[in-house]
Amino acid sequence: MTITRILVTGGAGFIGSHYVRTLCGPNGPSDTEVTVLDKLTHAGSPAALDDIRRTDRLALVPGDICDRDLVDELLAAHDQVVHFAAEDHAERTGRGTETLVRTDVLGTHTLVEAALRHAPKRFVHVSSDEVYGSIRAGSWSETASLRPNTPRAAAKAASDLIALAWHRTHGLDVRVARGSTTYGPRQFPGRLVPLFISLLLEDRPVLLHGGGHDVRDWIHVDDHVRGIELVRTLGRPGEVYNIGAGNERSVRDLTGLLLHTCGADWGSVEFRAEHMLHDRRCSVDFSKIRNELGFAPHQDLATGLMETVDWYRTHRSWWEPLLRRAQRDEGGERTRLRS
Repeated sequence: MTITRILVTGGAGFIGSHYVRTLCGPNGPSDTEVTVLDKLTHAGSPAALDDIRRTDRLALVPGDICDRDLVDELLAAHDQVVHFAAEDHAERTGRGTETLVRTDVLGTHTLVEAALRHAPKRFVHVSSDEVYGSIRAGSWSETASLRPNTPRAAAKAASDLIALAWHRTHGLDVRVARGSTTYGPRQFPGRLVPLFISLLLEDRPVLLHGGGHDVRDWIHVDDHVRGIELVRTLGRPGEVYNIGAGNERSVRDLTGLLLHTCGADWGSVEFRAEHMLHDRRCSVDFSKIRNELGFAPHQDLATGLMETVDWYRTHRSWWEPLLRRAQRDEGGERTRLRS
């Protein structure tokens, strides 16, 4: 049996670790071996992989995707790359967006250059619907222009363009997956869903900015990683694939679902005016991945949120220290949050 060796950058983070568990778990492909390259910063932790660490099909390498020598060494020993590693911590804490550019742009450049030198078979670049910006009506298709509104989205859009340029100019097999807003177990409580769940389970109030009128398509992490795996295994070189769920809800509506699931009411919500520019509505047309690769989301939003709340309810020792860290990083404010 031929073994495919896959390097997963950012594989100790939220979506990346779910993807690694998909590959290395009991139902994953038996012909793959995975190496995780992760800087293990605020949202990446070896604990995210504890349930599969004992398999001989997984190795964890602490390191930076901007480290050219390390990346060269790893790319020489692997056949494919699935690139999750990205930075948003600097933007959320206001401590310098140069970290965003370094990780997302320079890091992606370092990876594709090494991939070109060592010729892996595939380079899957994991992106976000935020690169399209906000849309008043309808949904962005993969051919839409990129109009990012935030520093993080701009850095991510730049990394998309770099990866695709290395396909067009040099023939590197690049496939881009742009997913919708993702939620599920093991998510660092710097995002809306895990933070609201954590605070509500502690009978503490949550802070909702701008009336909660922003709209997102909420996709469960299991559906998101299934889409990414379809892009890796069945996607076409040089193509972009949107991964959505058809679960568009406003942040206010989502908050209502979380309140109900956590046994709380609107008395637990405080409102504050929003002064930052951001995306009012994000929505992607995912008919391409559905028609070409057979993707269909399995998890409806109400059930997905209920199962996510149940996980947080029974894993307090996992998220409680992370919640304290998130609040320290945010300067004590309860929810200077990204959705």
